[in-house]
Amino acid sequence: MTNEVLENIMTRRTIRRFREAQVGEEELQAVLDAGLYAPSAGGRQGVLFVVSQDKETNEKLGRIKRNNSHVKQSTDTVYISKEQPSIADDPAIINAFYDAPVVITLFVPKNFLYGPYDASAAAENMLLAAHSIGLGGCYIGSAWESFNDPFGQETLKKWNVRTDYYAALHVLLGYPKDEQAPRGKARNSGRIIRV
Repeated sequence: MTNEVLENIMTRRTIRRFREAQVGEEELQAVLDAGLYAPSAGGRQGVLFVVSQDKETNEKLGRIKRNNSHVKQSTDTVYISKEQPSIADDPAIINAFYDAPVVITLFVPKNFLYGPYDASAAAENMLLAAHSIGLGGCYIGSAWESFNDPFGQETLKKWNVRTDYYAALHVLLGYPKDEQAPRGKARNSGRIIRV
C-alpha cells in the first residue's frame, strides 16, 4: 500500500549540504505550521519555535554546538554518512549547523516531563513538510549545547526566550546543495515483533 504521505515518509533523507539561498517565507511558514500541528502531550502545545535566519548568529551557535559536542569520531565501518558527513564523521566540519540558512530551535518547558518528546514530534512533522515542498532538513539534538557559552547566553536574552524553557533540539532548513538526495539505507530486519 502506498500514497503521497507514505511516499514522502519513505523518501525523506537528512540533508547536511545546503545552498546559500535563503528559504522563501511561504515555504518557511508551511514548515512552521507543520510543527505547530504536531501532537503534544495533553494537547499542551508547549514547544516554542525560534527561527534564526541570521548567518552570523547561526554560524557562531553552530561552532559552539560543535565545540561542546563530545561525539566519538566515526570509523571506516561505523559512521553517520559517507555522502553527507556529520560532525562525527569529519573533524574538519566546524559548524554543527552545516551552514544551513535557517536554524529553528525548539524550546520546551524545564518542568514538563514530556517536553522533549513534544519537540521531537514537531521536528518530524517539520522535516516531512520540508521534504514535501523541496527543502532539505536535518535534526540536531542536545540543542542546549549551542548556548553553553557567553555568546549563547546573550543570544537567549536577545531572543527573549523564557527562562523556564530550555533548548531541546534544532531543525536545520535550506535548499539542498546536491540535486541527488543521499541514498537511503535498507531497513534492518527483525525490528517488528508481533505478539
